[in-house]
Amino acid sequence: MEILVLGSGTSHGVPMIGCECEVCKSSNPKNRRFRPSILVRSGEEAILIDTTPELRLQCLTFNVSRVDAVLFTHTHADHIFGLDDVRRFNDLSGKELPVYGDAETLEDIRRIYPYVFKQTQLGGGKPRVSLQEVERDFSLFGLNIQSFYVLHGRLPVLSYRFDQPATENSPAYSAAYVTDVSHIPPDAMERLYGLDVLLLDAVRFDPHPTHFGLYQALEVIAEVKPKFAYLTHLSHHFDHDTVNAQIPENVELSYDGLTIRS
Repeated sequence: MEILVLGSGTSHGVPMIGCECEVCKSSNPKNRRFRPSILVRSGEEAILIDTTPELRLQCLTFNVSRVDAVLFTHTHADHIFGLDDVRRFNDLSGKELPVYGDAETLEDIRRIYPYVFKQTQLGGGKPRVSLQEVERDFSLFGLNIQSFYVLHGRLPVLSYRFDQPATENSPAYSAAYVTDVSHIPPDAMERLYGLDVLLLDAVRFDPHPTHFGLYQALEVIAEVKPKFAYLTHLSHHFDHDTVNAQIPENVELSYDGLTIRS
């Protein structure tokens, strides 16, 4: 399994429009953050988590030329407004793309992108997707996947755990992606134990009404004890190098282009 961080930023992205702060003006490329998304590769296949408004730019920047399935966490703008760009992956593969989400997410997709699901004039192209209601436990491309809810303020959003079974050539490996979270219920917390890698929301230093602050995220990491954790959904409050020097050795800020391999 390989995880590529396509975007590690907040809904505003970093730099933020009209901001003159040191992080937004930084020359450090790790302080430049697309909206939040990852790509999970298993063998030749690739699973995209969320379709940000910068999806085309993310794929060009990080040489992504294959997506075989899309998993959605929820339908806020920073997580869904790049869906039209998946039509290029239809062209490259010649196949319809399965898109997974809960019932509310799939209903929103139909409402936001009505032209995808009805006959329209030729020209321009449109995504060819099949909407699949996500199950609690399912498998894709040799990975065992668990979907579970955390709370984004009062909004339930999906998080995902990926387990790669052991093979003759590689040990078992597990990773989870938990973005847009301000509270993790006990049943969801149980799914975060025994991880090799945890990618977890931390939007700023202080708590936020709908996101973890840095110290809340560190408390969760201390409880579930992954071998390593990366923080994501990062705002311009975080200078990459400064904050990395202040947090535990097994925790780092993620950055766009970060590749995590099993």
